[in-house]
Amino acid sequence: MEAQDDEGAVWRCEADTLPLGRTAKFHLRQRGRSVEGFIVNVKGRFHAYVNRCPHAGTALDLWPNEFLTEDGRYLICSTHGAIFEQATGICVEGPCPGARLESLVVELDSGVLVVRWPS
Repeated sequence: MEAQDDEGAVWRCEADTLPLGRTAKFHLRQRGRSVEGFIVNVKGRFHAYVNRCPHAGTALDLWPNEFLTEDGRYLICSTHGAIFEQATGICVEGPCPGARLESLVVELDSGVLVVRWPS
């Protein structure tokens, strides 16, 4: 199950549809525009980010929903090769060390993941 609220400001999906080491893309609305995001399951903890590299503003995934390095340990920007920690979104290697992906709020509610903009 994937769903958005009526205004598109919240995205939901069943947590068990996102296994360990997997990602999923979605859209949220903010200030009247649609913004793409993604969520990743890191050892049973879920982290969501805006799909935009802090270095150049491009989407991280050149191929749809391909956010992970080959070994699955990090997130990678396919445009510049910047490497980000999955749990923090901090760039640890590449053209923007120390920069951070824009985080989204993830809550688990009775087995359903709820992603929204920070307050």
